[in-house]
Amino acid sequence: MSEVKQSTRIQTSLLNGVEKKALIWLANHLPAWVSSDMMTWFGVFGAFLVGLGFVLTYFNIYWLWLSVGGLFIHWFGDSLDGTIARVHNQQRPLYGYYLDHNIDVVTEGFMFIGAGLSPLMHMSIALAIFAAYLAMTVYVSINAHIKSEFKLTYGKLGPTEFRVIIAIANIILMYVPGLATYSTEVELCDRLFVLRTLDWIGLVILVILIIIYFVSFFKDLRWFAEKDPLPKH
Repeated sequence: MSEVKQSTRIQTSLLNGVEKKALIWLANHLPAWVSSDMMTWFGVFGAFLVGLGFVLTYFNIYWLWLSVGGLFIHWFGDSLDGTIARVHNQQRPLYGYYLDHNIDVVTEGFMFIGAGLSPLMHMSIALAIFAAYLAMTVYVSINAHIKSEFKLTYGKLGPTEFRVIIAIANIILMYVPGLATYSTEVELCDRLFVLRTLDWIGLVILVILIIIYFVSFFKDLRWFAEKDPLPKH
């Protein structure tokens, strides 16, 4: 993703060191006609494949391989669009920031709604994760403008780490017998819910996102309170 020009890019995830070197190498070895915009739309295509792979599990669980491949394509496009611009000194901070953040909402929608349309996850859980992601997107965007920080990593986890986690979960669901169809009944507020394995994985991701959001929100709220105190009378 691209950041606004005056913002400091903060990326300290577990895979950041290796990923950064790989992206720079790829950007330097791709054909000259490959542009940042092409990579952005390639990432959108990858996200569509992720969602489609989930939906097609109605027919065969091994369609999750399409989702795994889509995650790689999404990483390739989403990560390389900004890298290509920086390596070739073709940054367009305003255009890139506008395009990337709007496209990110569309791509995440493809993936989460696709999971919710599958037989593996309840739509309500998928939409709750999507809402938590949108909350984080708003938080990051606000800080990029008024704190001049474009932070991509929280608790050593960034977009790439979450993609890896989802890809590994998909592979496990395909090759551990009965895991994809395993379900448990949970009673909450006098209602009975049937939760499958991917529902539980989604709930864990949801809890992590909620914790990250509120811890970050209140930490920065204290910072802003010190920087912008009440006027003295």
